[in-house]
Amino acid sequence: SCKFTRNIPELLDKLEIKDGMTISFHHHMRGGDGTIVPIIEALANRGIKNLTLASSSLTGAHEPLVSYVEDGTITRIFTSGCRGKLGQAVSAGKLKYPAVFHSHGGRARAIQEGRIKVDVSFISASAADDAGNATGSHGKSACGSLGYAMIDAEYAKQVVVITDNVVEYPCQPASIQQCNVDYVVPIDSIGDPKKIAGDSTRITKNPMDLRIAELAAEAIIKANYIKEGYSFQCGAGGASLAVARFIREYMEQKEIRGSFLLGGITSVMTDMLESDLFKYAFDVQSFDSAVSQSICNNPKHVEISANQYANPMNCDCMTHKLDVVVLAALEVDINFNVNVLVGADGNIRGASGGHCDTAAGANLTVIVAPSIRGRLPIIKKQITTVVTPGSSVDLLVTERGICINPARKDLKKALKDSGLPIVDIKDVATEVERLCGKQNEPEFEDDIVAVVEYRDGSIIDVIRKVKS
Repeated sequence: SCKFTRNIPELLDKLEIKDGMTISFHHHMRGGDGTIVPIIEALANRGIKNLTLASSSLTGAHEPLVSYVEDGTITRIFTSGCRGKLGQAVSAGKLKYPAVFHSHGGRARAIQEGRIKVDVSFISASAADDAGNATGSHGKSACGSLGYAMIDAEYAKQVVVITDNVVEYPCQPASIQQCNVDYVVPIDSIGDPKKIAGDSTRITKNPMDLRIAELAAEAIIKANYIKEGYSFQCGAGGASLAVARFIREYMEQKEIRGSFLLGGITSVMTDMLESDLFKYAFDVQSFDSAVSQSICNNPKHVEISANQYANPMNCDCMTHKLDVVVLAALEVDINFNVNVLVGADGNIRGASGGHCDTAAGANLTVIVAPSIRGRLPIIKKQITTVVTPGSSVDLLVTERGICINPARKDLKKALKDSGLPIVDIKDVATEVERLCGKQNEPEFEDDIVAVVEYRDGSIIDVIRKVKS
């Protein structure tokens, strides 16, 4: 095939790539990704500078990129999340221009609108043919859905499929179609699928988190949201997944069948699909390797793009059809605003992800979080960084009880005689402050190192340089 190149050097000889371009990657391999660092290294070795890195998210696997930020190979970053030493480097102001953090839906919108103009998209796939049909659903490095890469394949000026498994034409099912692909390049390994699922994607065994999950499930049930034909999404955090377990038990007991599961799909959710508790699972990102087998074999497990999932400019995106979403938080303030991006030390260490997309779209948005984590206050009078506005949050559930957003008078009425511990969020914040004492909040300089984009492209907050 005219698209097939033998290796990365041959590919880079053919690609039109020069200083100042925007290159994109996806993060479906999560902590096991093995493509971003080698590609950036190869470009740096050719003297390419001033690149904009537009990766759908960045994980601990991308810490080696710090040196390429420091030497000016990468000067801009558009992403949903950033962690570890790379997050610290951005927080320390080492990136030439402020990073832009967007939601998954916001990224799809920005690419579609042309705010992010991708010059070259590198899409790693666990199987591909020499014409560019590609999938993440089978092969030794199977990662499941390629939902975040689909928008790049459609809009990038040049599209490269990188694979460690070249299969006979045609590669099916094709998440990425050959008509959108310019080059195919084989490498030894696109990464380690065992590192897709972190500890966060397993149901918690922590007694306090289980208590929070049980309370959250009871609140959702007693507010009458678990009924025939409802739709559901939960984050991949241990406590969120435990909520799904309690809800499952209730559905089985009452013989309720839901409409669809949505979002980052975990094996907890595929089990619910296979047990016929839901008609469909719509998957933008598979959170563990067990899920890739489901996406390959079960026609009711449907791969979707980030565009279909959460682009707010698509009025019928699937997050707008959600009944219930359960999400985690790093910090929540007394106005229900949520931070999932900046740690207690002021360093960037999380991801916007689909948090604000699902919170805005769902009929019931439930945040589950302990009030204190490792002696640090989580429910506070003021948080460092707003990612999801409190206007999108309906319930906050901690081990101290259930806080109802005052704007949701209907929920207050529905849960009034439920026997559940309903508490005022301001009282929780006061109690937490009393227990933890006055905290030394992180100190920041005036320099802005990153901006936090809301899903519609407006700036909801800024992140300032951490005082060294």
